[in-house]
Amino acid sequence: MNKQKLNRVTRIARELCAQSGGRLTDKRKSILEVLLISDMPLSAYEIADAHNSKVDKAMPVMSVYRILEFLESQDLVHRLSSANKYIACSHVICGQTHKTSQFLICDQCQSAKEIAISKRVLDEISKLVGKAGYALTNPQLELQCVCHDCAGSTSH
Repeated sequence: MNKQKLNRVTRIARELCAQSGGRLTDKRKSILEVLLISDMPLSAYEIADAHNSKVDKAMPVMSVYRILEFLESQDLVHRLSSANKYIACSHVICGQTHKTSQFLICDQCQSAKEIAISKRVLDEISKLVGKAGYALTNPQLELQCVCHDCAGSTSH
């Protein structure tokens, strides 16, 4: 992501935080930028390492976790439960409104892509969950896949 786009996305993120009564502080912005620049989902430790390699004063991992919790509450990042990693929300990057997402996670290279899931599909899943005697607590889906690049490299 080039610097101009990164500045635009962080400006949008700052505005979204302000609309909900939050603040995108410099430290929060820095952690968000690490995720925006990354091609891969990152663990809190990987985020701390990436951040700390660019600054004089290291940020403890516990602070990174608190910041990630805030960014997640603002719908700026998502936690991928299956991998215990974080990814920047693609809706902030493209400027669309936030919807329920599903994530395609490559088993081989660990890349992840966020795609929208239709309300109809989500309603059907919720209905099936209810019929089974359960209540859906988190509609986020994480699907294990093989990305196009990895699928192409294994077929040779």
